[in-house]
Amino acid sequence: MTILIEQPCLETQSEERNVYGEETNEFVLDGGFPLPQLSQDGFHAPDINSFGKAFRNYDAETERQKSVEEFYKKQHINQTYEFVKRMREEYAKFDKTEMGIWECCELLNEVVDDSDPDLDEPQIQHLLQSAEAIRKDYPNEDWLHLTALIHDLGKILLLPSFGELPQWAVVGDTFPLGCAFDESNVHLKYFKENADYNNPAYNTKNGIYPNGVGLDNVMMSFGHDDYMYMVAQENKCTLPSAALFIIRYHSFYPLHKEGAYTHLMNEEDVENFKWLKIFNKYDLYSKSKVRVDVEEVKPYYMSLIEKYFPAKLRW
Repeated sequence: MTILIEQPCLETQSEERNVYGEETNEFVLDGGFPLPQLSQDGFHAPDINSFGKAFRNYDAETERQKSVEEFYKKQHINQTYEFVKRMREEYAKFDKTEMGIWECCELLNEVVDDSDPDLDEPQIQHLLQSAEAIRKDYPNEDWLHLTALIHDLGKILLLPSFGELPQWAVVGDTFPLGCAFDESNVHLKYFKENADYNNPAYNTKNGIYPNGVGLDNVMMSFGHDDYMYMVAQENKCTLPSAALFIIRYHSFYPLHKEGAYTHLMNEEDVENFKWLKIFNKYDLYSKSKVRVDVEEVKPYYMSLIEKYFPAKLRW
């Protein structure tokens, strides 16, 4: 069971921050959203990523970027509506193992995300960097700290005991299936080789979905986001709905970076999206080579895990 939370209090310790604009409370997709660096003693967003480049730069001529583009070519060709349907059915069996959240965090020491142009550190460091950055600016939102810690745990799908799926089936930006591929998707050209591209049922703006259908009713490309969302639901975590929304859509960059696919959202999506916009800045800009002392922060996160999750989960 999940619990709802009230309208987010969007100010941090600094009263200067207003994520929706100076004078209104209206929903803003990107413009007017400041980087999370305004609190005096809180998180300060860097200007460059851990490679010394601009964040999410998919055009730079580097060996890393070449491998990232090859990844997206494979992802865009192979992620079809029928593929996602089969994968969700398979992993909804939750028959891989039983383990606790922290055990899963430690497994991520074995994982590096080939789709990420900003980081090649072990994934557990990214989880803790994100969580600690949010904790500094939102000290009273403990559910948000835990959400940051667990948001990428689905990347264990890359490991042999979880199917050893190819990178294109686990990581990278996510996008809806069953409707046209929006031009805001990175490396759009490779969708032309996707089997759904010329399917008349899928190649219009709405495809098989009515306006306002709600993202829960949209088939998203399969990967770590969707898998961890499924695990959290199956194991009856008590995180608020905004946390589950963040987990499932934190890689949905065409939506929260470019404002695409908003016609598919319902009212609950719009409310939860406000929290995703907050989370996204920390998820993206906390990536660095500066490592968090795992043992020092572990007791705090263990207390949150105990609060919101059972001791053992089915995966």
